[in-house]
Amino acid sequence: MNYRPFISSAAGILVLLFGATVRADLFVSLAGSDGNPGSEAMPFATLERARDAIRELRRTSRIPAGGMTVWLRGGDFARTNTLELSAPDSGTPNGPIVWRGFGNESVRLLGGRKLTGFRPVTDAAVLGRFDEAARAQILQLDLRAQGIAPFGEMRSRGFGRPTTPAHGELFFNGRPMTLARWPNEGATEKLAGFPKGSGKNDDHGGNIGELPGGFLYSGERPRRWQNVSDLWVHGYWAWDWANSYERVTRLDLDSHRIMTAPPHGLYGFRAGQRFHFLNLLEELDQAGEWFLDRQSSLLYFWPPSPIASGETVLSLLDQPLIKLADVQYVTVRGLVLEAARGSGVEIRGGAGNRIQGCLLRNLGNLGVTVTGGTNHGVVSCDIFDTGDGGVALSGGDRQTLTPGGHFVENCHFQRQARWSKCYAPAVALSGVGHRVSHNRMHDHPHCAVLYIGNDHLIEFNDIHHIALETGDVGALYTGRDYSFRGNRIRHNYIHETGGVGMGSMGVYMDDCVSGAEVFGNVFYKVHWAMFIGGGRDHRVENNLFVECDPAVRADGRGLDPSPVWHEMVNTYMRQQLSAVPAALYRDHYPAMKSLDALYGPPGGPAIVGADFKGVPPEGNVLARNVCVGKWFDAGWHSKPEMFDVRDNFVTMDTAQVGPEETGFRLPKDSPAWALGFKPIPFDQIGPRPDSDRRRVEQFR
Repeated sequence: MNYRPFISSAAGILVLLFGATVRADLFVSLAGSDGNPGSEAMPFATLERARDAIRELRRTSRIPAGGMTVWLRGGDFARTNTLELSAPDSGTPNGPIVWRGFGNESVRLLGGRKLTGFRPVTDAAVLGRFDEAARAQILQLDLRAQGIAPFGEMRSRGFGRPTTPAHGELFFNGRPMTLARWPNEGATEKLAGFPKGSGKNDDHGGNIGELPGGFLYSGERPRRWQNVSDLWVHGYWAWDWANSYERVTRLDLDSHRIMTAPPHGLYGFRAGQRFHFLNLLEELDQAGEWFLDRQSSLLYFWPPSPIASGETVLSLLDQPLIKLADVQYVTVRGLVLEAARGSGVEIRGGAGNRIQGCLLRNLGNLGVTVTGGTNHGVVSCDIFDTGDGGVALSGGDRQTLTPGGHFVENCHFQRQARWSKCYAPAVALSGVGHRVSHNRMHDHPHCAVLYIGNDHLIEFNDIHHIALETGDVGALYTGRDYSFRGNRIRHNYIHETGGVGMGSMGVYMDDCVSGAEVFGNVFYKVHWAMFIGGGRDHRVENNLFVECDPAVRADGRGLDPSPVWHEMVNTYMRQQLSAVPAALYRDHYPAMKSLDALYGPPGGPAIVGADFKGVPPEGNVLARNVCVGKWFDAGWHSKPEMFDVRDNFVTMDTAQVGPEETGFRLPKDSPAWALGFKPIPFDQIGPRPDSDRRRVEQFR
């Protein structure tokens, strides 16, 4: 269609009504037409039409200096393709282009299809595969008859797997439903072992199954399954911090042996580890479960409440709902982005873009990904129920320590990592100079914030109920690089964390990572609240620890002479140091110069062989902290005297702090004040009310 006459008409209206110095508007409505001029009275019908109108206005220099707003009227904009914005769709620092929901109207970009027409199951052969108690509860729907295909194939996902679009998923009343599984959600089976002759000792003294040999299960439950052609298993196959979904290629009912397709469980299979079976029609045996027979196109569902009481949606779009490539100063505000198999928003390059006041939920991958560019922000959003992480920020230059300036602020994260589970945090930071502030993060199977790089700021966040499925993990996590310096963790409230096996930590400085400032945080009911895993030059100051076990734990793994740790410190950590400019980093982080005495100076003779004695945990300061409960534990090649521990107030008397609602405020006569402890601004932690937060909360 030739849009030029209509674009010219829209431009004329903009100039006539608003002039050259007043902000201009376009309107899009489901009741509109792309033949309209895009005014409030005669709106466009599609987002692409509004985008093209802006491009034409920009080419003719008719975009007002104050920028433009594209107002989206209420309703569901069904998306079968990505809204793609590129450089011609940009605004300016003082004149952004804003895509915004109108007033209090709910505007949703929907990457799936709303399903209607469910009927009871009547096929006797199918009913016979269900538990008797489930037969009257399960409904069915022929997707192909409704024109829905393809459905998306299941793929191996999890630790060490690439992030690929999820298969289609079912959502009801705004929440993801459970693919039929055994045991049911909340329970797991245990690996019974592995075939004789396929095991070997691992580096930690345990016994682990070789990958091609598969593993053994116990019990006779699989004998009731009639069709296992698309059977999958999910497990923490060797470690409590590494999960994956694997397709079953062979299920031997007599030997109780399961074999999976490559890439298998990455670290092999360890007896006693947790797993479950999924994607089984016979195991659709409780409310909230579903199963899709891809051959017949029949979807079976046991709704958790009457099917008419809520909306049922199947996710279909295998791309992000919105992509911004080399775009500058565009704001997406006040929208609901939902039910894509991919991510909500993908930003690459550009500068100054904002995702603001949006509800991003029920997505197969992440809420928002930012790669490159500068000064992009995710502000006052709710990000719920994502298959992978919440927000991933990558930018800045570690070779020059130039900051990227991306930030996540005033957001609420809940139930991330539905599929990936491990190392798919609410917020991931990579590069230099990003900020995470005033957010709330909870109900996560693994870590809340994972960062790599330099000069990041993590402050005023409320983080709780993380590590709900995993172990050996931190609410805030980084590791394995002496050059990750300049990171500040300030004024966060980390509390009531979970953890299996080894449990969980509050701030986890893993595998000799060094040089972080941990100041003014509150830790409550956290296993190891502050963990220094062999690193150097951390400053742990002015924190409040209440009922932790202990407040601070540290070790000297950099001194361990065993092959696995010696190789890590002697080879990998050297490589990481050589990957960054030595002079720049030593000038920016002077404490790094102390490594020269251990490794050898840059450009000089390296200390190797028998002369290399490992790297001790030197330069760590624990000062002016308050601890109610267990305090400090140093072990595994470390001793308390290796650490600078001073001016801390430690007590077992819980009366020395107030209740949680006051931020555990210390009494006026607390001995901690005389030691130099400073008040923690507890009332500033977490999201702050604003108009965007109020608007997004009404659309949950």
